[in-house]
Amino acid sequence: MSPALPVIRPASLGETPLKPINAPLVADWLVRFIREEMVRRRGIERAVIGLSGGVDSAVSTYLAARALGPQNVFVFRMPYKISSQASLDHAQLVVDDLGVPAETVDITPMVDGYVGGQSDMDGTRLGNVCARCRMIVLFDQSALLRALPIGTGNKSERLLGYYTWHADDSPPINPLGDLFKTHVWELARELGVPEAIVGKPATADLVQGQTDEGDFGITYERADRILHHLTRGLTPEMLVRHGFDSAEVAIVWKRLSGTHWKRRPPTVAMLSTSAIGEYYLRPVDY
Repeated sequence: MSPALPVIRPASLGETPLKPINAPLVADWLVRFIREEMVRRRGIERAVIGLSGGVDSAVSTYLAARALGPQNVFVFRMPYKISSQASLDHAQLVVDDLGVPAETVDITPMVDGYVGGQSDMDGTRLGNVCARCRMIVLFDQSALLRALPIGTGNKSERLLGYYTWHADDSPPINPLGDLFKTHVWELARELGVPEAIVGKPATADLVQGQTDEGDFGITYERADRILHHLTRGLTPEMLVRHGFDSAEVAIVWKRLSGTHWKRRPPTVAMLSTSAIGEYYLRPVDY
């Protein structure tokens, strides 16, 4: 009688990595998305992008350059006085590689013109002020250049509420908004984004040593797996039963459930049956 074969049990959800994307297909689709939303729908052939030196803005720039041609993608580095030199240097790697027009706009006078009179300014408020000043620059430059701002926020940041409301989410189109951060890193390598950018820890670059994952208390890789299942209807309790760490699930769930308001447009008081975004929907609104 032959010996019994060992029973091989499938890994629990808590041990299963997030499924990788088909990076070449995704890159092609997002290039087509940019062309469709900008050129066909809006008749605009130029884009402006805030290039921070991070992977998200770099990926958006590479996609836009493929979609519109590098000569039509205008990037702006917008440092504040405590921004790191590495961020500027990494942004320059993208400029040099793609040959896109670039300009550096120091937002320190804009920011300090306001925060200088605030005696109790903390890091969170300062970060929000910087983000909103950067959007002022981008939208003003878009008017000057007859261009459209392109967003750079990824799905992980959006679901975790880790962005400045009416700043990072302001550009009218966003090619990365349905990609988890781990998928953005995959796409970056497919597009040829320099490894110095892809391999560095994600950071808002406001405090020396600050990182996104340090703020979260969980890595993007682990948070993305939890978010993937939560957005497909599994409850936190179900995830814990399937092998996820309860403390990590709690971190992600608290951020996800507490930031729904940031992912919606302003709430309109409805007085008629034609309230914009409530009852009055055109095909493009669905």
